[in-house]
Amino acid sequence: MNSQQIENNRTGDQQLDRLLAIAIAAGKEILEVYNDPESIEVSIKSDNSPITEADRRAHNLIEQSLLNSFPDIPVFSEESETIDYSVRKNWKSYWLVDPLDGTKEFVKRNGEFTVNIALVENGKAVAGVVHVPVTEVSYAGRIGTGAWKMEAGETNRLKTSVVNTEGTARIVASRSHRGELLDNLIGLINEEFADTEELSMGSSLKICLVAEGAADIYPRLALTSEWDTAAAHAVLSAAGGMIVDISFNELCYNQKEELLNPFFIVLGDCSYDWQLLLAPSLPS
Repeated sequence: MNSQQIENNRTGDQQLDRLLAIAIAAGKEILEVYNDPESIEVSIKSDNSPITEADRRAHNLIEQSLLNSFPDIPVFSEESETIDYSVRKNWKSYWLVDPLDGTKEFVKRNGEFTVNIALVENGKAVAGVVHVPVTEVSYAGRIGTGAWKMEAGETNRLKTSVVNTEGTARIVASRSHRGELLDNLIGLINEEFADTEELSMGSSLKICLVAEGAADIYPRLALTSEWDTAAAHAVLSAAGGMIVDISFNELCYNQKEELLNPFFIVLGDCSYDWQLLLAPSLPS
């Protein structure tokens, strides 16, 4: 990314712009490892998830940069030391970070991995940035202020789509997490809309597709962690969308000891009655 493109990566929100700069710097750390395939060594953490030197380098840069820039806000990263819920539950606000979301995509070298930084306040993802190191595309958003996509030196505001049952429903579906539950849900959408189109993307970019109006719905009926979703959730919310669990309650953060998200559905057009359509396919 050249100096002019970096200069154009501005939202007018001082805190968001600082987060963008941190995410871009972390992306450069990741690319140093990514561009030297022989240096990519994968270790397995205690939860059986992969970790690489790129994860560690991005984590260290983000954590130190956030603490330097915002010393009064604690940082909780996927690669942090374990922070007990007895401590976390007292946080009114904190940074929730996935320094390299999509380590499997990173190892596969398909480019679909991101740097995610979110500000969580009272259980809600209120601001966040998602940066794609390989394409140098960034997303940023704050609830009540707006959402933006930065690409090729241009910054454009985001707005989620409006669905029309006489048109095409664009469904984001995971490549690797399919099953009867998801197939039944997609079947209901097929019956309601004139046409459907399935899209696929790695990591938090699935949520960003809905945020930018390139997709209408993303059902995630498989396990994820809170740091996987928070940054893109903030961007989506700022663009007019929402993430709900299968009871159609909004997804929240740091409200329980367990860090896994429930199954959820990402919605672009919140005025459409998705619950009425999809409830028959979802567990009660």
